Amino acid sequence: MRKLAVSAIIFVIIVLAMPMKGISGETGYNAQSDDIKVIPDEAIRLRILANSDKQEDQALKRKVRDEVNDAITEWVEEMTDINEARKLIEARIPEIRTIVEGVLEAENKQQSMDVEYGRNVTFPAKLYGSYLYPPGEYEAVLITLGEGQGANWWCVLFPPLCFLDFSNGTSVAEAEEEKSEQELQEDEEEAEVKFFLFEWFG
Repeated sequence: MRKLAVSAIIFVIIVLAMPMKGISGETGYNAQSDDIKVIPDEAIRLRILANSDKQEDQALKRKVRDEVNDAITEWVEEMTDINEARKLIEARIPEIRTIVEGVLEAENKQQSMDVEYGRNVTFPAKLYGSYLYPPGEYEAVLITLGEGQGANWWCVLFPPLCFLDFSNGTSVAEAEEEKSEQELQEDEEEAEVKFFLFEWFG
């Protein structure tokens, strides 16, 4: 009877000490679900490619982002029909070019630039919180600054979801690395608990 009681105590201690991955993961998702917006099938995105990953090129990309995003958000703010949004954005591509040129001139940058609108613009995978936005070809306005070899920024113009800060998202590879480190730490903690119990009841 005494052995049974001791075994029961050991079992309870081990269960309580083990990380509750399922519950914590589910809780984490629910906590962030209010910040995660699922992109509808019919959506128009905005993608901006910086000239390079140099600090000044990335800063320029963000200035272009702010100006273009503010303008387009205002244009489509009251719209509910995707076809109307398509017609408006396509018709105003020259205005978007003018906005980008204005930013380059104001920042005294001699970079080339290109603005295009199409339905087969390539996007990388992006993790935002607990939600994965898959890679693929999507309808979008693509702005390329200079060589377009730097890190990109993107959001959804219609319906307007640009309040999502995708610059804070992580790539799939980065997320897997973080996950591996966390699992390693949890395994070490679990091993320490088991070793402690073994020493105690040894």
